[in-house]
Order: sequence, then C-alpha cells, then structure tokens
Amino acid sequence: MGHFMSTFDEREKAFENKFKRDQELQFKVKARRNRLLGQWAASKVGITGEAADKYAKEVVSADFEKPGDDDVVQKVIKDLGAKGAKVTEAEVRSEMGRLEVEAKRQLMESA
Repeated sequence: MGHFMSTFDEREKAFENKFKRDQELQFKVKARRNRLLGQWAASKVGITGEAADKYAKEVVSADFEKPGDDDVVQKVIKDLGAKGAKVTEAEVRSEMGRLEVEAKRQLMESA
C-alpha cells in the first residue's frame, strides 16, 4: 500500500511539473475545469443531459473573452441568478478550485 501511494505521489509531482511548463496542458486543464463548472452550474438549476452539455460548452467559450477567470465567474453567477439560484462569487471560486483539482486528476489518468 505504501509503495502504491509513493508511485502515485511521484506521478502527481511529475504531472504538476509538466503542468507548470506546458501551456497546452494548462489550457486543457482550464477548459475541462470550466466544462465541469458549467455542468455543476447547470445541475444547480436542474438542467441535465444535452442542455447541460451545451451550457458547459458556453462556459468554456466564455473564458476566451478576457484573460483570467473573472469572465467565467461572472457568467456563472449571472446565469444562475437569472434562473433564480443565488450563488456568491466565493462559492463559484471555491467550486472552481475543487474542479481544477478534479480536471488535473482526469487528465493525469488519461495521460
């Protein structure tokens, strides 16, 4: 068991180092994180299936409007608010942080 953990930790460390260097990988992680965020937001207002996927793609493309995460955060807050779901910026940002870890894990597993 101990041996397995260290192998995983080493892989994770290697992935982190690659992530820091690799623009394309950062781009993939961010896009996947934004897609997961879109799906999270959709589920908060009961949107599922194809409609949720479509919305998740919108969230991904919102990220290309301005550098940084603000455009994505504002879009999600505004869209959820329009559907009557109140979320705070802090909530959305904390979810983004959690989903970034998840996105890296998914990409690491498929690497």
